[in-house]
Amino acid sequence: VYGAAARRSEALSLYRSILRSCRVFYWENEQGEPWSRVLRESARKEFEQCRHEIDPLEIARMIVVGHNCVAETEKRFTDMEESMKAHIASTRGQTGGAGRTGHDGKRVR
Repeated sequence: VYGAAARRSEALSLYRSILRSCRVFYWENEQGEPWSRVLRESARKEFEQCRHEIDPLEIARMIVVGHNCVAETEKRFTDMEESMKAHIASTRGQTGGAGRTGHDGKRVR
């Protein structure tokens, strides 16, 4: 188990990592709020709720779980992004010989 200063440093590192990860969620939710803001506010709220935890083992557990969640979220996001790129690449130019069409369904030359 490590000291209070090290735990604080680890918690701040985790918080900054979460904030960096939130930036990639640029689209809006059903209420029109950017997901990046929703996730940032949620992270802030969770950190504030745990601010007064004094048990070093519980703090260490929360930090490890937090880092694992960030890593898993980033991996899933990256995997989905790669899947979407592959799908787009595989479907480009496959219009059955009829030529390309624009968003309005009209043929593009």
